[in-house]
Amino acid sequence: MELIASLSQIPWEMWIFGALSLSIGWGIRGNFGHEIGAAMPGALASMAIVIMSGRPDWWQRIHYFAMFGAIGWSFGGSMSYMQVISYTHSGHSLTIFYGFANLFAIGFLWAAPGGMAVAMPAILKSDQLQLFFFPCLAVFIGWALQQFFVDLLFHQDPRRRHESPLYWYDTDWLDVLIAVIAIMIVVIIRGGFDFSTSLILHMGAGWYAAFLILVNLLKFRMTPPRGDNWSGCVGIVSGALVFCFRNGLEQVTLVILLTGILGGIGFASGQQIKLLFIKTGLQTNWHSILEQTQGFLFGIALVAGIGILSILTPQITDATDLPTWTHIFAVVFVLVIITYLNHRKAVGTWIEQVKSLPEKFFGLPTVGLFLRSKGFLGWFEVIYVSVGIACILILTSHTKNPIDLIPESWLGRSQFLYLIFLLILWTLRVRI
Repeated sequence: MELIASLSQIPWEMWIFGALSLSIGWGIRGNFGHEIGAAMPGALASMAIVIMSGRPDWWQRIHYFAMFGAIGWSFGGSMSYMQVISYTHSGHSLTIFYGFANLFAIGFLWAAPGGMAVAMPAILKSDQLQLFFFPCLAVFIGWALQQFFVDLLFHQDPRRRHESPLYWYDTDWLDVLIAVIAIMIVVIIRGGFDFSTSLILHMGAGWYAAFLILVNLLKFRMTPPRGDNWSGCVGIVSGALVFCFRNGLEQVTLVILLTGILGGIGFASGQQIKLLFIKTGLQTNWHSILEQTQGFLFGIALVAGIGILSILTPQITDATDLPTWTHIFAVVFVLVIITYLNHRKAVGTWIEQVKSLPEKFFGLPTVGLFLRSKGFLGWFEVIYVSVGIACILILTSHTKNPIDLIPESWLGRSQFLYLIFLLILWTLRVRI
């Protein structure tokens, strides 16, 4: 009853704005896919919820909410689910049930870590939140080096990735291993474990435990021959719950479970709604409607979890007491890094589909992806690096001498960041 009472106190504007933002982001995500694509709706919806929270302390952390929201919602992008959706179109009752049961599981595993990540800037003091930035940076550097050397040593057509010596049930096992190694290096540098490194290692260890037990030992594969990253996501959520239990984080546990359960229901319900409309005989792009509906229901789940925190948690008195570089890093991560990683895929597709676009201009590839096989540095990278440098210089200058373009109030800044990010997503969207 207390939970229902708290949910009823969440303003209707937050429900609508949060759900619509994740719906819009989810539709755009479908053009890019995978983890990087899923980061976009996570960032957009997180900002929408913060803007409607009515909490000045949250507005002061809008960029942190966006960054953590992007990271948290990206995990689920590793899971394959189109074959699961196809099961629900079967005329076989058990197959249909299996499809919907797994859609619930995938939705839960997608939304739960998303809710947990968004909860971090909402409840942590600045000294705890600050701890995450160096480990995250270490992991990102590790992944960049991984991509470069895997491309250098094991490059092959992605459509034949099952022939690669690195293939292991088409999962992200190497990415997780690199992340764990990066975190252990941070642990050594810091001289021991802390809140951030412990949480990340709980999730990494959980990923491997679940993958090894569920897939390798028990031989349970959700959608063979598609990838089994779903098992790793089971471990991520399990590891996060163990961490929360060990550290007495009851509120984060509530967010994980509430967002996860509602997300699972929403993900499965979106497909059910699509099937009901198909039954009418009307002809349209029902898959696009499915994605928008699932995004909207995911948004409802996220608003439920984070909206409760906006009511139950006290004001954060040191909301902005973090090093200047973390403020700049969070903004650049959202506006530059996330958008580059998504839109570089679109540029490659344009070159493949538009015959008038050459692969090289004046000897420089159009897009190099920072990979040797693609030419490493292309025009698209040159432009984005320039934009990134300009963004860093502008933000650094603003910390010393406020720029008139950037609003003075934190609510205005929150709205400004949201609109810029939405504009980038909208203008560069492309069906690929």
